[in-house]
Amino acid sequence: MKNNSWFPKILLAMYVVVFTILAISPFSREVWVAENLPIVGIALYLVFLYWRGIQFSNTSYALMSVLIFMHTVGGHFTFERVPFDWFNDFFGFERNMYDRVAHFSVGFFAYPLAEYLQSRALVASRVLVYLVPLFFIISVAAGYEMIEWWFAATYGGDAGAAFLGSQGDIWDAQKDMLMDTLGALSALMVYFVRYR
Repeated sequence: MKNNSWFPKILLAMYVVVFTILAISPFSREVWVAENLPIVGIALYLVFLYWRGIQFSNTSYALMSVLIFMHTVGGHFTFERVPFDWFNDFFGFERNMYDRVAHFSVGFFAYPLAEYLQSRALVASRVLVYLVPLFFIISVAAGYEMIEWWFAATYGGDAGAAFLGSQGDIWDAQKDMLMDTLGALSALMVYFVRYR
């Protein structure tokens, strides 16, 4: 798929601006680095793929950018401290749910993966166009929760707790993985409706 629109380039320019602004005086530099490393990696990888001719639809880029922007904001404030009261108050949450919403957006990457599998005819069955991205997101979710655990155990203290972001919830990792999965299912439903 060739994407000749300016949309992906505009998103990239916006990300560079947001990243630069939020790199100034984050709540914790250690947490900022840990939170931004994977996101910068994802952004650079998408640029590399685009340059190599592996491009996605504008819908895919829009969906992928949700996590990239949310994670960049979360890295600046730490996910627990992002000003998200309007959302929490609207739904009556006592916990800051910014982290959960960001995890939901992780699942949006299932959409471009399904798009890629189908456009390149990389799977033999239409069912696999949906199952492979779903299981990929579930695997990434579990892997990221292990990285959070490792960081918290290694660094400890305020930085470890801020990166872990459990906010006292002993089931935080499981709920985060559930949100990743629900995000993937939602993205795949959108994909199904669009490409059926």
